[in-house]
Amino acid sequence: MPTKITQVTPVTTDINSLFVSPTQVMQGEGVISQAGETISRLGKRPLVVGGKETLGMMSDYLKPVFQKFKLTGAFDSYAPDCSETSLKTLSKTTQDHQADLIIGVGGGKALDTAKLLAHQQKLPIVTIPTSGATCAAWTALSNIYTNQGAFQYDVPLSRCPELLILDYDLIKTAPKRTLVAGIGDAIAKWYEASVSSGQSKATLTIAAVQQARVLRDILLQKSVSALDNIGGEDWREVVNATVLLAGVIGGLGGANCRTVAAHAVHNGLTHIPAAHDALHGEKVAYGILVQLRLEEMLQGNQLATTSRQQLLKFYEKIGLPKSLEDLGLSQVTLEELRRAAVVTCHPNSDIHRLPFKVSPEQLLSAMVSTLE
Repeated sequence: MPTKITQVTPVTTDINSLFVSPTQVMQGEGVISQAGETISRLGKRPLVVGGKETLGMMSDYLKPVFQKFKLTGAFDSYAPDCSETSLKTLSKTTQDHQADLIIGVGGGKALDTAKLLAHQQKLPIVTIPTSGATCAAWTALSNIYTNQGAFQYDVPLSRCPELLILDYDLIKTAPKRTLVAGIGDAIAKWYEASVSSGQSKATLTIAAVQQARVLRDILLQKSVSALDNIGGEDWREVVNATVLLAGVIGGLGGANCRTVAAHAVHNGLTHIPAAHDALHGEKVAYGILVQLRLEEMLQGNQLATTSRQQLLKFYEKIGLPKSLEDLGLSQVTLEELRRAAVVTCHPNSDIHRLPFKVSPEQLLSAMVSTLE
């Protein structure tokens, strides 16, 4: 049976509303230690939300700040996932602690959970990414998964975070693989936005698409050097690109500049348990190749062929997955792949922002032929 995807009614906003950016961004080396006064203006009883291991590490960063500014902090994990179950548990923790501020720390799922919790509780939110793996620290959007890690739906939020803290000293401690994944997630902005909004005449959407082109060029030019010299100038620029500039594009483009097939493929793959070991951006990077294969197969698009060959060489240099085998899915059954393809082609999926129709069988064919 196909996997069921539940839907919720999105936040009702004016159709012309754009939530472009966080109210404030603090970036620099050791900047967390300097953020206490700004945090204290937002709340006195923060609840820090993250993964269990991350919370243990972040307590060393945050407890001195809380003590200096007389903040009464509490820490709680979002386990088992960024799910409805976790949000219910965290809502009770928020009320028990009488929290007046949420601080999200960690990767995409931790930050998405914290942002949505703050939205539900009508509290300000501070985001502190611990790697360059996603732009979740910036955006007014959260993705919801099952307790087992399968994508269910996304929730547009009423605002971007009040404060984003990008501490390069903290980001340096993350495994290199997380930044590689962030490069894969961010570079998708161009390949998706150029398809969904490349013909738009709306000024800010045009700006978003052109910024996506700039983002792609920065990553193609600087990623190898950045990964070879963690903490160097190019590394910092790539981190800024994956966390900040990628967020700018979503903020400017809004609903007119959505994800397309690459992220839709990611969402489908999360319904394969064996794919859970791959990071978000790794699955998205593979999804770009699948999208380009679809454009080749169904449109005869030679530019897509050229782009895919360019990306395959780039992926080889920095270690992004080029195939199902690279994602660790060589032993997955055809039925599991077909189920993921059906989920990806769900009627509400962003894959339908492609300028042509895609069936699960066509998608499956593209998924197994990214190296051709």
